[in-house]
Amino acid sequence: MTFDRIALILAIIGALNWGIIGLFGFDLVAFIFGGQMAAFSRIIYAVVGIAGLWCISLLFRQRHTGAAAA
Repeated sequence: MTFDRIALILAIIGALNWGIIGLFGFDLVAFIFGGQMAAFSRIIYAVVGIAGLWCISLLFRQRHTGAAAA
């Protein structure tokens, strides 16, 4: 559950960065961490990408509501 939340937060951050790129042509991650090809930027991109892949699993999981089925 905690890992799911972390992955979702990272995916949201990645989506917001892509939104900024699309709307303004400005890559916030590259700006903060020294350019798109900087090692730390590439690590951030990879971690966000892995989080996005993990979030795909959230689509296919069954939710348990805690209430007994009648």
